[in-house]
Amino acid sequence: MSTDRNADSRQLQPNLVLAAKREARGWTSRRRAARELHRIWRDNLPGCPDIESLEKSLYRHETGRVQVRDETYRKLYCLAYEATPHELFGSVDTETANERNLIVRSHKFIPAFVGVEAAARLRSDPLAIGDVRHWLDCKVVPVEVINGQCDLHVWPFGIVILHLVEDLALPNIAALSVWRIQSYKDNMGWATRKMRELVGHDDTEASYILSAYWVDKAPWSGEMLDTALRILAIPKVLLERDVDPENSLPHAELVERSLLAEGFEHADMVSFGIKGISIGYASWSGVVYFPMAKQRALAEDDLVHCELAVQALWSYSDHLNRMVERDVDPIVPEEFGWRFVRGARSRITNARPQENEQHRSMRNAILATCELESNLAQVIETLREVVGGNGR
Repeated sequence: MSTDRNADSRQLQPNLVLAAKREARGWTSRRRAARELHRIWRDNLPGCPDIESLEKSLYRHETGRVQVRDETYRKLYCLAYEATPHELFGSVDTETANERNLIVRSHKFIPAFVGVEAAARLRSDPLAIGDVRHWLDCKVVPVEVINGQCDLHVWPFGIVILHLVEDLALPNIAALSVWRIQSYKDNMGWATRKMRELVGHDDTEASYILSAYWVDKAPWSGEMLDTALRILAIPKVLLERDVDPENSLPHAELVERSLLAEGFEHADMVSFGIKGISIGYASWSGVVYFPMAKQRALAEDDLVHCELAVQALWSYSDHLNRMVERDVDPIVPEEFGWRFVRGARSRITNARPQENEQHRSMRNAILATCELESNLAQVIETLREVVGGNGR
């Protein structure tokens, strides 16, 4: 997919207070919240919209697509959450100074195994297009979302990935960390529903979410900037194990200030930046990249297509390895057996003639932190042993 933004797009400023208040009420889904808000509106305010419209507005208000300027909605939220306007909305008349904000484009990769037949049906969709930039044969189907941009990437060996892109403007890393864990809950449920709708199977499940953050602007410099990007690669380090959305942000901000002052290291984190050009880090939790010299740094699509290929193969190998763990011999079509996996491993691990040192460093860092090569090695060994798994 293209990561170019439309001319009318802008950075999002999520209302973390609204989301926290909703979850504190036990309304873990926006659909549940919309039903409750519908009841409150109907009992206290005129002109009640339908539940679907309320759910869509709630999504837009919580994610920051629009600020809550409508007086009726402001009264509704205050009634529902027993809070003051200032507590919920602050000052909506003052635009946040972007130069003091962390400006990030969030890429979420949400994979699932759907099977070869279902993948073939999706790939035959008239809207599906091929993309020569993909490292492996892949077709892309656009997916409509309320906020951001989303495409479904489909590989013939039975893996699909929803790639969700959202623009964020946040005051600190702590706010991103809280937004991340809150949005993951909604994203996983939404992704599973969307995949089931597209595939037509009720047993289809989104597997996990892997995030990559493309930093457009950062309010730090020097060593503090490097430390901040390290934290961004593992943002959950700011949160306590049992996260309370109502109270997690203040504590996360304290931890962030402490780490920025003292420094942050992690043994499993790998750097792939080039001094004076970019700062990049990969970890098991995700990837972060800040192009300081944009014309000489990696392009955003370089990172996106590398991660798409890695996550597609990781999901395929994980699916097959889990079958082995359940004492089931994985039987796959011959064209996607051990020879296919061996060839895909070569494509993902070996440098291409047109690649430069930055591409190679990025790929090596991502591979080193996701353990894909060991997963693929196990799959190749298993498929070679299984009769019918292309082991002949």
